[in-house]
Parts: sequence; structure tokens; C-alpha cells
Amino acid sequence: MIDPTTLITYVAVVLGFVFIPGPATLLTVARATASGTTVGIATGAGIAAGDMIHTFMAIVGISAIIAASATLFSIIKYLGAAYLVYLGVRAVLERTPVNLAAGALPISAGKAFRQAILAEVLNPKTALFFLAFLPQLVRPKNGSVMLQLTILGIIFVLMGFVSTAVFAIGAGSLGTFLRRNPAVLKWQGKAIGGLYCALGVRLALQER
Repeated sequence: MIDPTTLITYVAVVLGFVFIPGPATLLTVARATASGTTVGIATGAGIAAGDMIHTFMAIVGISAIIAASATLFSIIKYLGAAYLVYLGVRAVLERTPVNLAAGALPISAGKAFRQAILAEVLNPKTALFFLAFLPQLVRPKNGSVMLQLTILGIIFVLMGFVSTAVFAIGAGSLGTFLRRNPAVLKWQGKAIGGLYCALGVRLALQER
């Protein structure tokens, strides 16, 4: 098992990491503001599921393959960037439902969950984080390396989900207020779409 000192240090580092707004937080906030708290939490759950996949990839060595191949890294990076830009363009072009203020939401929680999984899985920087950070805390003398990586990954996923849920609740409450304003409704989709496009461009420009 992981020794207590290492575990406490890891939790402290991850706590600071997950509560610093990043792409996952911005995606969650955008969904919660546009479609409500439930959709925002579903987005956070999708990101958490994507991080579990990254944990599995790190355990079985797939992340190492991605890190070693510049071509594979670039392919995944550009696929992820293209997907975010695609979501952004759709959000910009879609017309706001006239009954949105009455409670109809532009996207379901299930769809938001699935989109968040794909967006997170297609982020190679997350794969490299799990590959570079988690193994530093693993000690073979403490037992199974795979079990230690799994525990560290699950801790990260749970803390990340709590973080996105907190942001989703706050953004969802703000979104409920904003959606009562017709002027906000008119421009909300374009603003959210612009944010997605910006995240996509940011991902495309990132280096390993």
C-alpha cells in the first residue's frame, strides 16, 4: 500500500490542481451555465470517466506509447482540438429554443456526459500527466505497482469530480438567472461556442 506521507502529499497537490480552473472546469462551467446544474454535473462525471480511462491507459502502458510517439501524440491532440471546435461551431450556429427560459434545455445530461468523456479522452496532455506524475509516487517495495497506480488514479478522479461538481452547482445557479434574460439567451450560445473553439485552439497549440 501507499505510505501515508506520500498519500497526504499527493492529495494536497491534487487538491490544488483540480480547483485551479482549467479546460475541464471551463467545459463544465459552460455546460452548467447554458443547460443547468444537472447537465454541468453530468459533464463533470463524463470528465471523471475520461480520467478513469486515462488511469487505465497509464497502468497498461498505452500512455507511454503516446508519449514516445510524436506522431500519435499529434494525431490525438488534433482530433481532440477538432472535436472541441466542432462543438463550438455547433453551439454558435444552433438557434436558441424559444422555450428555453421555460425549462427546455439545449442538451441532455446523457449527451453532455458522452461528449465530456470523448473530449477528455482525446486530450493527450491528460494522458501525459498521468504518465509523468503518478509513477513518481509509486514504490515497488509497497506492493503491487498496478494497485498503487489504480488507487492514485481513483483519488484524482474523485477529487476532480468533486471540483467540477462544485463549479457546476455555482454556474448552474448563475445560468438559471441569466436564462431569464432574453438578451442573454440570444448571445449565450455564441459565447459558449466561442469558449469551446478557444479551448480547441488552445489544445491544438499545446506542445508535449
